[in-house]
Amino acid sequence: MTNLIALDILDRRAFAEGQSFGAAGPYERLKGRAHFRVDPLAAAQAGVVDIQHAPRDDDGLVRFASDLVILKPLDLAKGNRSLFFDTGNRGNIRAVQYFCDAPPTNDPIASAHAGNGFLFRRGYSVVAAAWQGDLLPGQGRMLLDLPVARDGDRPIEGLVRTEFIASEPGICCFPLSGRASTRSHPAVSLDQGHATLTRRRYQTDPRQEAPKSAWRFARLDGGGGLHATGAEEGLAPSLEHIYLAEGFEPGWIYEIVYKGRDPLVMGLGHVSIRDLASFLKYGAADERGAANPLAGGIDKAYVYGRSQTGRLIRDFIWRGFNADAEGRRVFDGAMPHVSGAGGKWLNQRFANAVVAGGQMHEDHYCPADRFPFAYSETTDHNSGQTDAILKRPATDPLIIHTQTSTEYWQRRGSLVHTDTQGGDLPLPETVRLYHWTSTQHTSDPNLKMPQTSAGTAYLNVAQTSMLFRAMLDAMDRWAKDGVPPPPSRYPTRADGTLVPYAVWKTQFPAIPGQPIPQGLNELPFMDFGPNAAAGILEQEPPLVLNEAAYTVLAPAVDADGIDTSGVAAPMVQAPLGTYVGWNVRQRGHGGGATHEFSGGYIPFPETPEVRAATGDPRRSILERYGDPAGYIAAIRKAAEALVRDGYMLEEDIERSVARAADWSRPLHDVRGI
Repeated sequence: MTNLIALDILDRRAFAEGQSFGAAGPYERLKGRAHFRVDPLAAAQAGVVDIQHAPRDDDGLVRFASDLVILKPLDLAKGNRSLFFDTGNRGNIRAVQYFCDAPPTNDPIASAHAGNGFLFRRGYSVVAAAWQGDLLPGQGRMLLDLPVARDGDRPIEGLVRTEFIASEPGICCFPLSGRASTRSHPAVSLDQGHATLTRRRYQTDPRQEAPKSAWRFARLDGGGGLHATGAEEGLAPSLEHIYLAEGFEPGWIYEIVYKGRDPLVMGLGHVSIRDLASFLKYGAADERGAANPLAGGIDKAYVYGRSQTGRLIRDFIWRGFNADAEGRRVFDGAMPHVSGAGGKWLNQRFANAVVAGGQMHEDHYCPADRFPFAYSETTDHNSGQTDAILKRPATDPLIIHTQTSTEYWQRRGSLVHTDTQGGDLPLPETVRLYHWTSTQHTSDPNLKMPQTSAGTAYLNVAQTSMLFRAMLDAMDRWAKDGVPPPPSRYPTRADGTLVPYAVWKTQFPAIPGQPIPQGLNELPFMDFGPNAAAGILEQEPPLVLNEAAYTVLAPAVDADGIDTSGVAAPMVQAPLGTYVGWNVRQRGHGGGATHEFSGGYIPFPETPEVRAATGDPRRSILERYGDPAGYIAAIRKAAEALVRDGYMLEEDIERSVARAADWSRPLHDVRGI
């Protein structure tokens, strides 16, 4: 039986107050729900873990439903006949923010939400839909309602593992998912006999077990008013929370392994993306006869995801979901951004989709980063397995994979283009790979001032949204006209721009007072149990067979500490400081380990006098540019070169120059000149 879908459009109104976007004209916003029914026995769903345990309706089909938002030209004939699918991030719409320099919102409707209008001026039909089934309502998040897997009339039980890292003192309670936004797998009972809580200062330290008397399955409630001793609180038994009376010490890694129950059929998130995009691309009407709102207006479909959803896209392709239930190609192009080497964490029993990919300090033993890592075929020297992300030429999409310096430091990004022992791999002809030089995992296109975190340096302020826009134009030409995008730009062993940590350490300048990472984020070879390949992780925590089983490498740097490879945004080509993809944690917050997905910005000395007084080996700002006009000229030169080479659009030259006014203050911390 063909998979079935029904769309409920619950709200339809003008987008951006009727603003006209060039030849595409005005847009409208459609908001509603997509309802899916799929055959659990069909080959199209065969790889979905636990689908055989999902409840079925009277037709023997499995039901689930997703929120969706569509932004489309009011007159579809004026569009560019391309669907741009935003997989979001943790239930949040992200594509319009990053491609249009727009403010973040999960309810795009006002003129401000269109930002600079890029996607709409180009005529895209933009679709955002939920795929993450374990999110809880709140803050406008897009939700996917999934069935709970059951073994007949009995709950399914199994081991669940979660890490908690407190960012500040005084935190005593966490949901068992680790995140307030995310559904927890309930513990099988309040009795702690099935659970173990440990803590350790760093990931590879021995685990120290907490006595059962120190913690319990409970929820700390507050907000009920004031008491003579302060704010009123209450402790309630809870199968979905952990309470530690002495509080979680900031920076320390706490880990609970417990027996949970009631897993969701999380792999249906892939099916929801596939079936919705396929319907919007190919369908005329849904199962109830209601017209497809994009019917007749779409020839090509592209999918974009960043971070968590970059991983999602790679997993989606690897598992074969880019072929729909009738064997047709769903997405013609895919744009995974800052995914790192990972992807394989969603389609498993007791999956926690919100958990980050394995970093050096946080969630280091997350199952996301498992072979294969590369688009090209290669062999895992640890297991002997041969595989690739791309292995279905008839339905695989074109790929534009982009990653920042952070992915090399925290997300084992070198494995995207090397074999498992660090040797260069040739990319398939259908892949372009771009390293965005010396940038961090997240780059707010509207950032106004430098920000700080638990790291020792400012967060990286380099802005890169102009690169997103050029990449989408390149993808559209590639898919429609066969015009290849600009050549890939990324570090390689062959040209010396991809190096082991020991080499990088000799290259990075000795900046006064600035600690550096003590290594790259190694990737262990782990054993999750005999049924791990089937999506059931029975060994928690995993058995670590080799902590440094895979070779992970970093981009080489110049005398300023800036990466020597990749596509450098104007701000990076004409720097006002050293931009890096890492940030070292402060003392009291896991001091010495690298911090989450944070990059760093370490300002240059402003003048030769400051440079001499501080002993900074890097040239001062005035030595580089002379005056503000010299800095602006350097930014313009860099922008024009990027446009000439195809990595930036001409419209973004003046935007880059405008941001450079007055030493790019207050975004950059430039003082005294």
